[in-house]
Amino acid sequence: MKEVIKIGRLRWLHINEPDDDDFDEFENKYHFHQLDIEDCRQTNQRPKIDIYDDYYFLILHFPVFDRQNLFVKPRELKVFWGEDFLITVGKTHWAVDRVFEEAKEQEEEGADFEVGTSDALLYTILEKLMTESVFVLRKIGLELELINRELFSGKARRIIERLSVTRKNIIAINTMYKPQLRVFNKFESGTVEGFADNMEDYWGNILDYYNKMWDMTEDYGELIEGLSTTFDSMQTNKTNEIMKILTLISSIILPLTFLTGLYGMNVLLPLQDDNIAFYMIIVAMFIIGGGMAAYFRRQKWL
Repeated sequence: MKEVIKIGRLRWLHINEPDDDDFDEFENKYHFHQLDIEDCRQTNQRPKIDIYDDYYFLILHFPVFDRQNLFVKPRELKVFWGEDFLITVGKTHWAVDRVFEEAKEQEEEGADFEVGTSDALLYTILEKLMTESVFVLRKIGLELELINRELFSGKARRIIERLSVTRKNIIAINTMYKPQLRVFNKFESGTVEGFADNMEDYWGNILDYYNKMWDMTEDYGELIEGLSTTFDSMQTNKTNEIMKILTLISSIILPLTFLTGLYGMNVLLPLQDDNIAFYMIIVAMFIIGGGMAAYFRRQKWL
């Protein structure tokens, strides 16, 4: 489905589900490079920016949560932009759809949209995407804080599940953001000149957004590793404590088992025909067990 709005002499084409007719228009009317058109036919392309004399082609990834609001997945943004047009292609981030709907409503009402150039429109879209991405990261940061609070609650299974999900989300975001650093650096360095004047500060603002998100991602990555290490240490210590108690119990029972086993043998033993032997063995077992328990406690093993 192709939708078009006009902002002065600027045209914004928003194509959620491009078909062969759209791709033919890209080739015959706009004369886009065949490799860029092929990238639009496919999904999960690597982030990049292709620079040509009369247009740019940009692919970026931004994080969104799935329908269960549990796992983070990438959402592609594919953009052709020239001096008097901007084309967003494919099933893109919902924030782009929202910006388009706002521009469409203002066009229908006859109001002027706040942008007048393709560069300014691209900046508006990117700024919206950055804002929503920061919200996703802050939600992950909140999840880390909750995990930190529950770390000493003793709910091991729940903590393991939350640690695993959060680590997976951080890795997914890291995989999205890392290849895009050099793409955004091209904006600030001047490699991407654009078509409007005085856009350097705006591109710098986008790069600041991105560096902030990258720093947050790295910090969260270090934090999740620290929480995982702490949780593993706690579980290991808990297991060691359990094994220590079981070992001490076994150590106390061992001589008692030997004593009862000895007097259960079918051989001649002292006092075996005397009823007092039973009470002597019981007293001896209590003395041995109590003495060993007192010794373990004195050594602070128990």
